[in-house]
Amino acid sequence: RHKAYKFRIYPNQEQQILIAKTIGCSRFVYNHFLNMWNTAYSNTGKGLSYPSCSAMLPKMKKDVETCWLKEVDSIALQSSLLNLADSFSRFFKKQNKRPQFKSKKNPVQSYTTKNVNQSIEIKENYVKLPKLGFVKLAKSREPKGRIL
Repeated sequence: RHKAYKFRIYPNQEQQILIAKTIGCSRFVYNHFLNMWNTAYSNTGKGLSYPSCSAMLPKMKKDVETCWLKEVDSIALQSSLLNLADSFSRFFKKQNKRPQFKSKKNPVQSYTTKNVNQSIEIKENYVKLPKLGFVKLAKSREPKGRIL
């Protein structure tokens, strides 16, 4: 059983910029592959697969037009692809409607990352996040268990 904790963070100016870039890149990757998935679905009647999209992501980072994807957390980009694959699998099972494009104007903007090799940890009033380093944290209580 997993338990979620919600804390407020106070990033400095550089960290705020990197967070905004990460959210924007995650949205770009989601929308780019959603467009490809929709095209494949309309042509063949079947969508793409997560492994095929995941294999295209490193090629996109090497491309001149999308080389700016290297600046952000790679796990966040993979997570947005995983969310897209999950939403399409739900669509094919007729559990949900067809996935829609992410908008910059949506008031809720977020990205997901994973704890790989202790990349996320809480020390005193700071949380260590991938690519961001230590971010100031308003710690109202002590989290128990391991961080996922």
